[in-house]
Amino acid sequence: MTPSNILIVDDEPRVISALKRSFAEEPYYIYSAENGKEGLALLSTHKIKVVLSDEMMPGMSGAEFLAKVSSQFPKTIKIMLTGHADLGAAINAINRGEIYRFFTKPWDDFELRFSVRSAVDKYDLEEENRRLLSIIKEQALNLKLLEKEYPGITQLEYDEKGRIIIQDVPDKELERIMAELEKKYGK
Repeated sequence: MTPSNILIVDDEPRVISALKRSFAEEPYYIYSAENGKEGLALLSTHKIKVVLSDEMMPGMSGAEFLAKVSSQFPKTIKIMLTGHADLGAAINAINRGEIYRFFTKPWDDFELRFSVRSAVDKYDLEEENRRLLSIIKEQALNLKLLEKEYPGITQLEYDEKGRIIIQDVPDKELERIMAELEKKYGK
C-alpha cells in the first residue's frame, strides 16, 4: 500500500514535530512547511491528499492559505488547527477554505488521527468516483456513436415480467457486427 501524502503547515517547529509524532504509526508520508507560501510550493510539486494548517501564522493566515488551497488544489482535503478558539475565525476559515474539520490546540491525538484517516478515505473515494464517472462518460459516448452508426442497436424490448427480449440475429450478422465493433473500438 502506497503511503498517502499529508502536509502540515505551522509556523512553530515544535507543533510540526508533535503532529509528526502523532502520525508516526500511520501509513502517511508527511511533508511540512512553516508558512503558507512554502505549503503552496509543496502542493504544486506533490500530490497531497490532506493539509493540516495552523490559523495564526505570519504573512498569510491559515484561512487565507486554505482558501488558496481550495481554489488551486480543490481535491485536497483541508483541516485547520488553531490555538485561538475564535468562533469568527473558525466560521471565516470554513467558509473561505471549505474546511473539512476544525481543531483547537492542544488537540486530541486519537480524534485528530481518526479525522485525518477519514479525510484520506474521503479523498480516495472521491478520486475513485471521478475515475468511474470518466469511464461512464466514455461508455455513454461510445453508445451514442454506436446508435448513430447502427440505429436502434441500443434500444431494448422487455416482456411482461421485465426481462429483456433478445431478437434472433443470424450468427453471420452477429459475427460481422462484433468484428466491426472490435476493429473500431478495440477489445
